[in-house]
Amino acid sequence: MAKGILLVQSRPVSAEAEAEYNRWYDEEHIPDVLKVPGIVAARRFRARDAGPITVSGGAQPYVIVYELEADDLNTPMDELAKRTAEGSVTLSDTIDRPSLTTVYELLGE
Repeated sequence: MAKGILLVQSRPVSAEAEAEYNRWYDEEHIPDVLKVPGIVAARRFRARDAGPITVSGGAQPYVIVYELEADDLNTPMDELAKRTAEGSVTLSDTIDRPSLTTVYELLGE
């Protein structure tokens, strides 16, 4: 079984939206994403030197790492896209889009 991570870098649309952005991520989005078969864990991080949130420029202040385990790492990603399109995984108006997303496959082990 292949293992990997989905790395998502993002930011709220504004400093005023940051509290709702964090609430949505923690209380809605992560629980919904963890229902997708093959997505087995999630951890969020905020850059220590992010400073005040700005809408443009600089690095994305938030990162979430989803752990993946599947025979084919495309399978959970395809299911996540399907559930997002049908609305069972929601996106918030508080997240500045597009987020930067990358899937990494674990090497060795």
